[in-house]
Amino acid sequence: MTGCPPRPRRHRLAGLLLVLCLPSGLLAQTGPLPDTVREALRRAQVPEDTLSVVVQEVDSGRTRLSQRADQPRNPASVFKLVTTYAALDRLGPAWTWQTPVLLTGPVHDGVLDGSVVLRGTGDPTWVLERVWLLLHHLQQRGVRTIRGDILLDRSAWQLPPSSAADFDGETSKAYNVQPDVLLLNFKSLTLRFEPQPSQGVARVSVEPALDGVDLPATVPLSPRPCGDWRSALQADWRDPLRIQLAGGFGADCGEKTWPVAYADPTSYNARLLTALWREMGGRLEGQVREGSTPATTPTWTEDSPPLAEVVRDINKFSNNLMAQQLFLSLGATLRPDNRQPAGPDDARAVVRAWLAERLGAAQAAQITVDNGSGLSRETRISAAQLAQLLQQAWRSPVMPELVSSLPASGVDGTLKRSTVSGGRAHLKTGSLRDVTAQAGFVLSRSGRRYVLVALVNAPQASRARPALEALTQWVMDDSPGP
Repeated sequence: MTGCPPRPRRHRLAGLLLVLCLPSGLLAQTGPLPDTVREALRRAQVPEDTLSVVVQEVDSGRTRLSQRADQPRNPASVFKLVTTYAALDRLGPAWTWQTPVLLTGPVHDGVLDGSVVLRGTGDPTWVLERVWLLLHHLQQRGVRTIRGDILLDRSAWQLPPSSAADFDGETSKAYNVQPDVLLLNFKSLTLRFEPQPSQGVARVSVEPALDGVDLPATVPLSPRPCGDWRSALQADWRDPLRIQLAGGFGADCGEKTWPVAYADPTSYNARLLTALWREMGGRLEGQVREGSTPATTPTWTEDSPPLAEVVRDINKFSNNLMAQQLFLSLGATLRPDNRQPAGPDDARAVVRAWLAERLGAAQAAQITVDNGSGLSRETRISAAQLAQLLQQAWRSPVMPELVSSLPASGVDGTLKRSTVSGGRAHLKTGSLRDVTAQAGFVLSRSGRRYVLVALVNAPQASRARPALEALTQWVMDDSPGP
């Protein structure tokens, strides 16, 4: 309200002066939902009282719209905003994971007379290319034959027993892969299908190749429309050594890829390293197995990309596994005592303490922190609390990194297909059974920027996405409200 006179205590024009000092479009502070949003909810048969929403101007903090803002809701993947903002704030955008590598013996004439030890630190960026580069660095040090073993040290974290089936029973879904302190290539496979019409088959290939794992070289082409081509393949993942495809592949599908979680995640690292080392011309006389790191200086360390890049991958594409790795890494990195293995309770304690600093102890106590990804039925936070965090983030030194990590409407990430085009909205989206949500920042056509938080918790929540699109458009258009 810069430039406005002080509000008189006893003046008949006091209300008028206040209204004149407010920018146009902010006259409806906490009134009913915009007509376009209400109509979209009505068409979707989603009750209005299942939506919590906050719209605030970032510069003044004025509230333009607030409905059921203090009601705790499940935010789904929108909770990744909490995880990534806390990490950027606590660790800094340039922070990296460092994975120590140790050679336990001398190297002569291409032979390592000892073992290679990898100590996991939670790095979520060990994609196939980086695993290859790690082994290339080993060969650059003159190693072609390893007389000993490749030892995988996973002692830095202590995680409770878990399974890919725990959340929704979808064991082959890549989003259900469980975190690991030494996570290589997300413990997943990508199947590729290339139609060969002249032969009546589709060629099948897999990346990466895993030691001892077989799959069909081809599947028959089917005359049926492409449609749900994954179901038509009738895949059976139960045998980790033999992937079975009993169905066919639609002739009109074109080339397709299918990322899946490997059926035996505990053996994934060993199978990947064994196959890749052999493919690179290396020889391993021992085996890849669990081990511990000797108390000596590492031969070298492998550094991850900076945290700002990792946060971008997490938020743009809502990567659950990377968010979990970051969440657990916060617990391991910032816990008071680093001498014992870290676990989920440490991560929750760190995030709760950070929330208490940001929101106050009373507000933080109302938030239920389950994990870092939002892939949870228990997580709860209110729209008002998320809006307060986003207001603080806008004023923080890490604002550029956080905002640029969010999907841009109609441009990229989970908002690429948004009907709100032009890239004026940067929003983290979230969806689960019974949950649809979004939160972030919207640049209106008048040049004002707003914090927008919308959380729907209802059995019909999946049908509420058009209503959230309408809400974003309403904010973007700077309409004066209903």
